[in-house]
Amino acid sequence: MTSEEWEAEMTRLAGKKQALTAEIEALNADLDNLNATLSGLQDPEECIDELYAIVGATRQDVDNFRNAVNELDGKIRRKEGPKADRQADLDALKMNKISALPEFFNKVHNQMQQALDNWIEKPDVISYTVVRGDHLWGIAKKQEHYGNPFAWPVIYKANREQIKDPDLIYPNQVFKVPPLSQEEKSKYEKLRSNYKPAPIQ
Repeated sequence: MTSEEWEAEMTRLAGKKQALTAEIEALNADLDNLNATLSGLQDPEECIDELYAIVGATRQDVDNFRNAVNELDGKIRRKEGPKADRQADLDALKMNKISALPEFFNKVHNQMQQALDNWIEKPDVISYTVVRGDHLWGIAKKQEHYGNPFAWPVIYKANREQIKDPDLIYPNQVFKVPPLSQEEKSKYEKLRSNYKPAPIQ
């Protein structure tokens, strides 16, 4: 290598060193800026506490509210009536400032209300007007009542003041058709499943 080539190589390497040094300084400056930004960021837990303070609540208050929301949501989904009581419960949750928090707002003010609005509550007792040709077996068999003819004694018991003989009912009599309890449903379903019609002679 000639002295001219050596000097050219040294000049090139010195330039490269200078460029790398400038790049390191720029990276260090960026790192300092990032560290400054990071140190300025608030602790997430403090952010949550500040958010809760806006609605005047503690973490315990929010936990209790969350439990109340989940419990009521389950009751609404299972249609645990009466519906009016569930609406009153939901209205109470809506009145609580905690319901304004992002975690709860859509669920409490929209989703749960929509589920309640879609809940069609059957009346406790249905009234049925007897027509010509009716009998208790047939009334109980109707799908809008029990869908099970073996449940006719429930209608009979509920209307004893009008029905003297369960085989004799008359047009225009108005009978109460009460809902079946879970126990009654099981009892009459079992009777129906065990029923074997008499053989045809």
